[in-house]
Amino acid sequence: MDIEFINIASMFKPEITVATILERNGRFLLVEEETEQGILLNQPAGHLEADESIQDAAVRETLEETACRIVPDALVGIYLLQYTVAGNRKVSFLRFAFSGRIVLECDQPLDSDILRTVWMTYEEIVASRHRHRSKLVLQSIEDYLKGQRISLSVLSTLFVERNRT
Repeated sequence: MDIEFINIASMFKPEITVATILERNGRFLLVEEETEQGILLNQPAGHLEADESIQDAAVRETLEETACRIVPDALVGIYLLQYTVAGNRKVSFLRFAFSGRIVLECDQPLDSDILRTVWMTYEEIVASRHRHRSKLVLQSIEDYLKGQRISLSVLSTLFVERNRT
């Protein structure tokens, strides 16, 4: 039997990211952050780390960027964002956007690149689209406003330790 080996180094591997959509009294919680492109607006968001579930990543990133402890209640959408940067290099992000509720506001410093948190109406978010970190900021809020919700039961995390001998 022939075994075909896959060259993992050449495989397409998008970055896995998470974001949270938090609404209170018709306003959405965003962060103003320092980026290479200047000061931009984003949802609380970040990258999945080793040994954590996608939901846990959303909880952790929201706490780090807003000092708010949240409980995710639904998956709003899964988005693949692809674009080209300098040198014709392709960049891809697979983003899991969650809705949730704030259960505790903590007294702790925010991540170093976060300048502040802001609560904005949908109209203010639309008007500031030129300052969005990506098109996914508005897209995921619009999906949330349309009522798009997917049960968290569709997400599973399996931690398996393999012993190779």
